[in-house]
Amino acid sequence: MQELYAYKINSPIGKLLLIASDSVLKKINFEVDQSVDDPDIIQRQNSIVLQTERQLKEYFQGKRKVFSVPLSAVGTDFQKKTWSKLMEIPYGQTISYQELAIQMGAAGKARAVGSANGRNPIPVIIPCHRVIAKDGTLGGYGGGLAVKEFLLKLESRNN
Repeated sequence: MQELYAYKINSPIGKLLLIASDSVLKKINFEVDQSVDDPDIIQRQNSIVLQTERQLKEYFQGKRKVFSVPLSAVGTDFQKKTWSKLMEIPYGQTISYQELAIQMGAAGKARAVGSANGRNPIPVIIPCHRVIAKDGTLGGYGGGLAVKEFLLKLESRNN
């Protein structure tokens, strides 16, 4: 079994738990105050965790617009296709769930795109916060709407 490394960091959007293997970032969890219960997760840093922490810090400082951390997000084929498409949304821009579905060749599947968006295991880096409702409202966000609004304003200021 592959060793996993977990490390908690502080950020402007709260505590984040970074989970990585030796070669890829696998997950970012929001607002982590509890301990990590999984016995397969080693509570320490590795090069991927350190790279992720550095790049997130640069992002929050407005110095990074594109991440280069190697990723491995586990999900269905449709979820992976959605997350891949999210990576194409330019920094500081937004798109509606419906527009994203159309770009994916899945017109009429805006709700499925929204569901896949909500299951994004690597938020911020896979920029699901850039997807909003068709009427211009924020829609939902796993980290909460205040966090989504913060991220969009951060990118708008630094674009």
